[in-house]
Amino acid sequence: MTGKATFVFSKEYLQYQFSQDHPFNQQRVLMTKELLESTAMLKDQDIVSPRFATDEELRLFHNHSYIEAVKNAGKGKLNKDEGLLYGLGTEDTPIFQNMHEAASLLVGGSLTAVDAVLNGESDHALNLGGGLHHGFKRKASGFCIYNDAAIAIKYIRENYQLKVLYVDTDAHHGDGVQSAFYDDPDVCTFSIHETGRYLFPGTGEVNERGIKEGHGYSFNLPIDAFTQDDSFIEVYESAFKNIAAFFKPDVILTQNGADAHCYDPLTHLCGTMEIYERIPVLAKELAQTYCDGKWIALGGGGYDIWRVVPRAWAQIWNVMKADQIATGDLPKEWLEKWQPKSPLPLPTHWHDSSEAYPVIPRKEEIKEKNNKNLQHLLKYTNTSAS
Repeated sequence: MTGKATFVFSKEYLQYQFSQDHPFNQQRVLMTKELLESTAMLKDQDIVSPRFATDEELRLFHNHSYIEAVKNAGKGKLNKDEGLLYGLGTEDTPIFQNMHEAASLLVGGSLTAVDAVLNGESDHALNLGGGLHHGFKRKASGFCIYNDAAIAIKYIRENYQLKVLYVDTDAHHGDGVQSAFYDDPDVCTFSIHETGRYLFPGTGEVNERGIKEGHGYSFNLPIDAFTQDDSFIEVYESAFKNIAAFFKPDVILTQNGADAHCYDPLTHLCGTMEIYERIPVLAKELAQTYCDGKWIALGGGGYDIWRVVPRAWAQIWNVMKADQIATGDLPKEWLEKWQPKSPLPLPTHWHDSSEAYPVIPRKEEIKEKNNKNLQHLLKYTNTSAS
């Protein structure tokens, strides 16, 4: 069942840039938009400009002194030692000019998406500039200054009083969002990610279940390095379906990091486009089952910005807008624009050739580990939270 969808975008998203050679590059958002325009799936009437988040909205999650530190950092007025206390000026999260404004626009984009859906203007909304899930209340972390997902959920709770299911398919654990709602029974968080034994931030074990009234509403599914499509999809679908049935959300918010792909330079998973063709289909299906279609999707990680991210993210919109997955050749005009800028040959088809992926000798062992963690998680969806 198709519905009205909103695409939140501004070229100003590209101002969120730590340095020329930093792996976090918002050019991928522009590339995705232009790919969709080249296929005629994205029209001008679908696009809504983001607004800036206000300081009051940022304070729904972030500490006032931290926000002031970000402002000062972006003006060159924060000393190094103070910056490091707030996670600013690190290798992961360097300081850049006007960083407060750039980060506030990404947050505002996610709030724009929320309002579009919950005011009834759209059934679904997509803000690919968002999904910065590692930001903490008083500290930047992992390329994330302000945590737009956490702020958006706090905003939903304050302004709409709805129960929110947050689903994070980034290869890195959604630690900042989990921390924001670890004691909240009205927000259920689910993160499927590469095990923290090998990957930042090192958290997200199955026994991280929440505290106080929120105990039982935090779900984590760590998967082993070199996990391939079949195992990823099997455990993701089973966990998501069972968690949704357990929690019965009013709205679903998804973080759609595209770094579980085997081409990604920062992770160790072995997914292909197949997982990115399935992830949004299930999200929309469960939003229709439990939430009258109310689904807000954000971007996230994804560091092969040329070969992977635009195709993966474009499929979210294809599902939102038309209940379809794009297949066949990529648009010639898009390839002609971006191939000269790419350091690697761009794929010419929406779906990868399986020949591009390595043979994994431990495949059955990896699947067994992933299924063990899934069974551990499913135990908690079969009983009421306590």
